[in-house]
Formats: sequence, C-alpha cells, structure tokens
Amino acid sequence: MKEELISADFAAYFKNYISMVEEGDVITALKKSIKKFKKLCKLLNEENTTYKYAEDKWTIKEMLLHIIDTERIFNYRALCFARNEQAALPGFNHDEYVAHSNANNRSLKSIRKEYFAVRKATILLFKSFDKTMLEKVGVMNGNKLSVLGIGFVIAGHQQHHINVLHEKYLCQ
Repeated sequence: MKEELISADFAAYFKNYISMVEEGDVITALKKSIKKFKKLCKLLNEENTTYKYAEDKWTIKEMLLHIIDTERIFNYRALCFARNEQAALPGFNHDEYVAHSNANNRSLKSIRKEYFAVRKATILLFKSFDKTMLEKVGVMNGNKLSVLGIGFVIAGHQQHHINVLHEKYLCQ
C-alpha cells in the first residue's frame, strides 16, 4: 500500500515524508512512531529543550509542538477527505504557528502528555476509516493526497523532525 502512495500522483513534498516510514501499514507506522518518540524523549530535559542551533531556528520544544500541531491539522484534513469534502483546504504557516505556540514556556512533561493524547486520537481516527475512506483523495494547499497518504505523512513528518533533532540539536 505504501509503495503505491510513493508512485501516485502526489507532490514530492508528501512522497518524501511517506518514504521515511519503514512500515507498510499505517496503523503500525503510527504506533511504532510512538516508540521512537519515547526513545527521543529519554534524551531530553528542561535544559536542553530550549536550545536552538541557530538564531533563526526553532527550539526543541517548538519543534515538538510543531509535530503536534501538524498532526492535528493533518487529522482534520484526513477527516474532511474521508467525509467527502470537495473544497480545497488551505495550507498553514508553520512558522507563525510556532511563533504563537508558547512552547518554550511549557514543561516538557506537558508537551509529552499532549503528544500522546493527539497520537492516540490519530490512531483511533485512522482505525475508523474503511478502505473506501482511506482511498479518498482531496486537495490541501494546492496538492492532492489520499487519506491513507495523510496517515503516512504524519508518521514520516515526525521521523523527519526526529532526524533533524539528532543531526542538529542532540549531536553536541
């Protein structure tokens, strides 16, 4: 199923995230990414989560909240497409969302708790979709993507940011 998404007529932007997911089943991918998040969190504490490697980059807390915000937005998009929404959905300015997230004034514990609540809701949402719903395609930010593709993008987007965290933030 995942391989079909990579070869489908979807934007390269989405295919990049989808290709980062090792699992071929979306529910398995979402569940396994929880384990990856837990493993990452073992490396984090209140001191290192306000670090950013350059002035114009996000802190670790901001990046974690960006993962959560993006997952919520993609869940809304998946729900819209599954329910046969025909209107094209708008994009969002992730930098503005981060700037107004208050992430650095939150505890790491509260961000972790929010992540787990959102991911649980994501898994329940995707479990509720039947095959027909998963195959539905909609337009968001000018790009087509299926409901199933959205699920893989959620997992791949998280993996992308975990990779960035290891390469740019936790390497010193």
